[in-house]
Amino acid sequence: MQIYSFSPFGYEGSLVTVEIDLRRGIPAVDIVGLADGAVKESRERMQAAIRNSGFDFPPERVLISLSPADLKKEGAGFDLPLALAVLYKNALENGDSFIDEPVLVMGELELSGNVRCVKGIHAAVSTAVEMGIRRCIVPVQNAQEAREVKGMTVYGADSLKNAFKALKEPDFFMSKSTEENLILPSINCVEIDGVWFSESHIGCEFEELKGQRSLIRGLQIAAAGGHNMLALGSPGCGKTMAMQKFPAINPILTVEQAQSVTRIWSLAGLVKPTEPLIRTPPFRMPHQTASIEGMCGGGVGCRPGEISLAHNGVLFLDEAAEFRSSVLQMLRVPLETGCITLSRAGRSTVYPAQFQLLMAVNPCPCGNYGSKTKMCLCSLKSVEQYWKKFSAPLLDRVEIRVFVDKETENDVENDRTGLETTAEIRKGIARAIAAQRKRQTVRNAKLLPAQVEEFCVMEDAAKIYLDDISMKYCLSPRAMAGCLKVARTIADIEGCNFIRLHHIQEAVDLRVLKNSFLGEF
Repeated sequence: MQIYSFSPFGYEGSLVTVEIDLRRGIPAVDIVGLADGAVKESRERMQAAIRNSGFDFPPERVLISLSPADLKKEGAGFDLPLALAVLYKNALENGDSFIDEPVLVMGELELSGNVRCVKGIHAAVSTAVEMGIRRCIVPVQNAQEAREVKGMTVYGADSLKNAFKALKEPDFFMSKSTEENLILPSINCVEIDGVWFSESHIGCEFEELKGQRSLIRGLQIAAAGGHNMLALGSPGCGKTMAMQKFPAINPILTVEQAQSVTRIWSLAGLVKPTEPLIRTPPFRMPHQTASIEGMCGGGVGCRPGEISLAHNGVLFLDEAAEFRSSVLQMLRVPLETGCITLSRAGRSTVYPAQFQLLMAVNPCPCGNYGSKTKMCLCSLKSVEQYWKKFSAPLLDRVEIRVFVDKETENDVENDRTGLETTAEIRKGIARAIAAQRKRQTVRNAKLLPAQVEEFCVMEDAAKIYLDDISMKYCLSPRAMAGCLKVARTIADIEGCNFIRLHHIQEAVDLRVLKNSFLGEF
């Protein structure tokens, strides 16, 4: 039997082999293998936990080797594997028998011998399965999280004594396959046409929004196709309130999508016992003072940043113009590639970052530019500097742009578009999601050029209209592809196989932001 542990670094991390040598000499414990302060301190915790659990600590000199030797070992998760390795080596010399398989072990020890939970369990177990390890011992609080990885048999240990017993008795381990979650996730959810949504909570009902038909329609299309969206409007018009309701119409993740999300959140220590496999799409809303490191990730061990925590979910930037220009510009590469590379101290890691960008912006610093009822006091120079934070390449990656204006009472009373409630909005989204899953594995917003040509088939009138619009507005190839993808989503919402004229017209209207005061944007 070989005992392994896990050293987290970035998204990948590394398995660590724990080896013990008992030799003659003055009793002491030596740890080699580039261990940090927390791992070196585990010598004292380990000895106290072993004695307080009723075991005898070996009277010999104990040498602990953590390999690979050139990999820095960090964190308190090495306490339990070190203690079990010492007990295993001591018992093996006394003739005891153990399971003849490699075992992954993680956990922090209290002096009493109890086991505390640690973070990064999902990442550790996933890496172990890839390396052919099929058994693991983890803290009982993390056991459910570990069982969500297919192919791993898990023992949840609450104490060092029980963890040592599990090394001798294979029946202690329990297996649970994620196949159980392929249809019905553990969270409360509702099903519409084969697509699952999270159960609506207080504050997530779109019926609370009075009017704002264009904004709600834009959010429906964005949720159906995974498109990036910008909402522009004066303060108090309801754009932030509407976008914060977006999780209610965003379908839950598939098991494959949830695995990568759970791995990232596990490394960040954000996995909750109530949802060991994260099926709810992340909705991250960083503050305007966020730094590049906070958005990209970094620090000790290359921890994930906001854009990685939003993987397979939404990154919502409220008052986006208040973010630093450098923070906004660094979003361009992850939006294009779906990943981000971090390099620290001679090592690098690649985090997935397939996120959907939502932005809420005021038209000017005071927010009243273009208002019908309020006066804007901003100078032209201040408005120009305000919008310079958004470069053309960044805005070119935003397919949906909506100007939000306060509607009159008559407009609200006559609002009968079929988009008044969350349930009605979800119906169109479910229809579009089902069509996309039947057609390909990616959302419409992520279609490759070859897939756009294959799936975005237009009728003749739509082709002529798009050609005329592209010449009128000098649309870039990315902008034209964005219009086609949005039109494909609109057609999917209506259940149409082909893109018709009114589909491409609506897509162009959402792309070219028009307002009598702002002009064309």
